[in-house]
Amino acid sequence: MVPPESRRDFLKVGSAAAAGLIAAAPAVAAQEAEQKPATQPPSARGTEARDALIPRNAGGTDVPSRAENPPAQRSVLPQEFQVYDRYYPTYGGPEDSDQFLGKLVPGLRASGLPPVPFVQPDVPRLQWKWVDGVKEFHLHVGPTRREILPGQFFDMYGANGSMPGPFVEATQGDTVRMVVHNHLAEATTVHWHGAELPNNMDGVPGVTQDFIEPGTSYVYQFRVHQAGTFFYHVHVPFQEANGLVGFFIIHPQIAWDPVVDRDFGLLVSNVSIPANSTITTPFSSEHPGLTATLGHNWQMINGRSGPYTTPFVCKLGERVRIRLFNFSPVTIHSIHMHGTNFWLTGREGARTPKTAWISRNTEAIHVAQATDLEFIANDAGDWVLHCHMASHMLNHPVQQMGPRVRSGESVSAYKANVDVRPTVTYPHTDPGFQQPGYPMMRYLATQMTPKELEKLNARREVRGMRWNWHHAVRGMFTVVRILPDDLYQLAMNSDAPVKPGEIFDEMVRRRQRQEELRNEMRRRGLNVSQWNEWFQANEDLRRKGLA
Repeated sequence: MVPPESRRDFLKVGSAAAAGLIAAAPAVAAQEAEQKPATQPPSARGTEARDALIPRNAGGTDVPSRAENPPAQRSVLPQEFQVYDRYYPTYGGPEDSDQFLGKLVPGLRASGLPPVPFVQPDVPRLQWKWVDGVKEFHLHVGPTRREILPGQFFDMYGANGSMPGPFVEATQGDTVRMVVHNHLAEATTVHWHGAELPNNMDGVPGVTQDFIEPGTSYVYQFRVHQAGTFFYHVHVPFQEANGLVGFFIIHPQIAWDPVVDRDFGLLVSNVSIPANSTITTPFSSEHPGLTATLGHNWQMINGRSGPYTTPFVCKLGERVRIRLFNFSPVTIHSIHMHGTNFWLTGREGARTPKTAWISRNTEAIHVAQATDLEFIANDAGDWVLHCHMASHMLNHPVQQMGPRVRSGESVSAYKANVDVRPTVTYPHTDPGFQQPGYPMMRYLATQMTPKELEKLNARREVRGMRWNWHHAVRGMFTVVRILPDDLYQLAMNSDAPVKPGEIFDEMVRRRQRQEELRNEMRRRGLNVSQWNEWFQANEDLRRKGLA
C-alpha cells in the first residue's frame, strides 16, 4: 500500500522540475552567455512568446526567414526537426534517417533477448504443456455466452469459454499439437490460417480431412518454421462468422530489431443480433430503413463493445506493437489511432522488410487480414483507437423515433412494461428539430445503471481517466493509455485510491511544462548534439513527462 503522502508527491515534482530544470542546464546556459551579449535591447525584452518560436542556430543568431533563404539553403532541415525525443512528439528527420518519426528507434529493453509476451486485452492465453518434446494445446470449441457490454450477454460461438477464442503463442521451431474437442451440435474443423504445414493438417473438411463430429476430438500436429501474426478459425463459414476464431502468434526465437516493449493484439469484428434477441446471426439484420452496413449492429474489439473494451496501457517512451486483425464477416474496417503516427511493419504471415515500412495513422484492414503496426509512445495521454466508419462508432443503432429522441423524456417506464406506451405530447417543442438530421447525439445516449458504470470503472486500466471518459467510446472503440513511469505505477501497480481525472489532469499539467521547457531550449538555439546532451542529462525527469 502506497502512503497518501507518497502518492501525492507526483503532484509536486512537476512544478519543482519546471522551476529548476532550465537553471539545471549550466552547460547550455554558459555557452549561451559566451555567444550572446550580457543584456538585450529594450525592444527584445517582453517578447518571450515570439522569441520561443524563432529558431536560432548554434551561434545564437536568428535563422533567416523563408523569404530570406536562398533556394539552395531552404532544403536544409532546421536543427530542431532533426532531433528525435522518445518522451515528447518530435519529427526526427530527415525522412531517410533511422529516427524519422521513431521508425527504427528501439524499445527500452535490451536487444538480443526473446520477444515480450503477447497480450490481448479481454481475451485469455491458451495454456499448453510439454508432452514428449511437443507443445500440446487443447482447444474446446462450442457455444459461448459473451458479455459484450456490462450486463448484456449474448449467445455466440467460441473456444474454452471465450469469444473470440484464446490466443495461441508458439516460438519459431516449435512442434505444436493442437487437440480440438468439438462441443458444438454440428460437425466442424479448424484451419491454421497462413501457417505452412503438412497438407493433411490444413483443416479443410473433405479436402484434407473428415469432419470432427460432435462430441469427438481431432489432433493437429505440425512444426512451425515461420514467425509472425497468424490466426486459427473453424472452416465452416457461419460458425466462424459467429466468433470461432483466435490469434495464433508465432514468435521469432530472438526478438526482431528494433525491439518492442509491448506486444498487443486487437481483433475487430462485428455481428448481427436482432432486437429482443441474444443470438447472433451471420446475416445482416433487416431493420426497416437501415442499410446492410448498419445491419451488423454490434461492433467489437476483442469480443467487447466500447466502452467495455479494456484500454491498452503502456509507459511513456516505450516502443509498442499492435497486431490488428479483422475477422468481420464482410466488412472492411478503417482503424485510426489518435495522437501518433505508426509504422506498418508486417502483414498476416510475415515481417515486412524495413525498406518497405510505411508511416500511417489510419489503416484499412480487409476481411481475414492482419497488420502489425509499431510506434514510440512519446506523447503521454489517453488516446482513442477506433474504426472510422461512422456506423462502427456506435452500439446497436436504432431508428431515431419514439420518446427517446425527445429531450427530457425517460424511457424507463417503457422498459419496465413494454405493453404500456408512455404518452407523448405533440408537436415537437425542441428547436433542434428545425435542423435536418437532428438528433444525432441520441446515437450515443446508451443508458447505464450505477452498477454497470461501476463495472466499467472498477478496472485498473481506467484508473485516473476523466469521469465521463466512456461517453463517446462506443462500438469499435478503445483507448491507448500512454502513462509517465510514476503514473503508470500509480495506475497499474498501486492500491492507493485515485480520483477520476486525477492522472489525466496531471498529464495535461506536465505536458504544459514540457512545452515551456522546450520553448526555452528553442529560444537558446540548441544544435542537435546539444539537444541530445540535454536529453541525456534529464532522462529520469523525461521518463516521467516532466522534461
